[in-house]
Amino acid sequence: MKIMTKQISLTILILMVISCGEKKKNVDAVVHEKPNIIFIMSDDHAYQAISTYSNHLIQTPNIDRIGKEGIVFTNACVSNSICAPSRATILTGKHTHINGKVDNQMPFDTTQVTFPQIFQQAGYQTAMFGKLHFGNNPKGVDDFMILPGQGSYINPDFITKNGDTTRIEGYVTDVITDLTLDWLDKKRDTLKPFMLMYLHKAPHRPWWPRPDKFKEFLGKKFPEPASLFDDYKNRGTAAKTAEMNLLNDMMYNHDSKIRPAVTQRMKNLEPFVREYEGGFHNPYTNRVNEVQKAAYEPILDEINKDFEENWPSMTDEEKMKWKYQRYMQDYLACISSVDDNVGHVLDYLDESKLSDNTMVVYTSDQGFYLGEHGWFDKRFIYDESFKTPLLVRWPNRIKAGITSEEMVQNLDFAQTFLEAAQIEAPEDMQGESLMPLLTSNNGEWTRDAVYYHYYEYPAVHQVKRHYGIVTIDYKLAHFYYDVDEWELYDRKKDSQEMNNVYNDPTYSDIVVELKKKLEELRVQYKDSDELNQKYIDIHHANSIDSPLNKKG
Repeated sequence: MKIMTKQISLTILILMVISCGEKKKNVDAVVHEKPNIIFIMSDDHAYQAISTYSNHLIQTPNIDRIGKEGIVFTNACVSNSICAPSRATILTGKHTHINGKVDNQMPFDTTQVTFPQIFQQAGYQTAMFGKLHFGNNPKGVDDFMILPGQGSYINPDFITKNGDTTRIEGYVTDVITDLTLDWLDKKRDTLKPFMLMYLHKAPHRPWWPRPDKFKEFLGKKFPEPASLFDDYKNRGTAAKTAEMNLLNDMMYNHDSKIRPAVTQRMKNLEPFVREYEGGFHNPYTNRVNEVQKAAYEPILDEINKDFEENWPSMTDEEKMKWKYQRYMQDYLACISSVDDNVGHVLDYLDESKLSDNTMVVYTSDQGFYLGEHGWFDKRFIYDESFKTPLLVRWPNRIKAGITSEEMVQNLDFAQTFLEAAQIEAPEDMQGESLMPLLTSNNGEWTRDAVYYHYYEYPAVHQVKRHYGIVTIDYKLAHFYYDVDEWELYDRKKDSQEMNNVYNDPTYSDIVVELKKKLEELRVQYKDSDELNQKYIDIHHANSIDSPLNKKG
């Protein structure tokens, strides 16, 4: 038996050497016992802007394809709806009050174990391309090119594994995809399974589309949400005081692409909106080359001519509608590019015979308001920001065409990936593996509620601190710090969350039940009022109360 074992080992070694010398296309068909995993995450991609969830705004055939050939989660959500904290939760499998990244300003504790490290230690090759949002040296990643901070849409800079920063000419969504495909095709070790994080900047503010999409979507008109002119009369203080209103808070230069020279010429613009310094020039003027400028300028001419001629005579209602259309045109144009590029990656997997044993996940770091309640941005526990798209394909294990209505969170991703790869997850991770739902063993899934906690206040957009519990039927939230208010929404009867029924006697028993369950979750996840105060004290010590302190 020993001699036979040695002979077999020698044969395998010879075959491996021969395989390494063959052309790439032949090696790509190597099938590993463990799956490859491609984690695709966009930034601020609202589930309403994926045609699998809703087809009234845009068609996304390539993202849809992931769900059609796998599973779509209709109640996926986040635990803290803001960029960097969401990403920290995904990497660590822990709520933000445990991993410490409660807001965009708090540093991330790099001594913590992240799931890419665990994959690397288990023999996977790991890679990351695109937007990480914090830090410049992701642990446990063999190869990476990441955007510094928020990154740029046009001719983006990237931080390399060597610590250098390099600028790559092109449109950021295309560039990130090119880096991803180049690694898949030419740089990875085809004899090992891989964990690849393919992370888009788009469609994060300030929504600069590629020139062809910019032109295409400028000619489109989009349906307005029913709550575009919400007056928040049946809500608490938090909704009334948030600074996310399209008319009053969306910036002319930075967001709507109005040239500073135009707004300066149009004195006393109404309403007055405070701008980011360099809000037009930094993402555009200071980055485009002459060829790109020639493509962008005619489109900007059209936008600016319309604004300068018509804005002064518009009513506030007309201005709100104008800003909404401008917002949707650019936001959705950015998403169209993401969808095209996701298609390129899916096509590569098919052509390279990698599809069957590759888990492909598409999600966003959180949801986003597309004019609902008159808002843009995220942060609230309300559905448009709380919910996030989640579509998963893995032909070897997941049946095609499944829809799950279970309550799942970004907190669950790390443990899901690890179980899929047959790697043991650390005991201190706080999520639950989604594998029972992915493999149609729904009876093993018992979660009936999720926990949410948002911290970044006072800060940009002025969304008050709050925590809460969400079930399929109800949502209970406690707003604190400079208020002490509770809100309750009946999700079945009031899907748009227009009426706070916390003080309605009809729901008194529901309030008692949900508060009890909420406290149980706070104990389970080790959250407390003492931790709330700790993070408030740190916030004050860091002096980050400026309303424009962070473009997150």
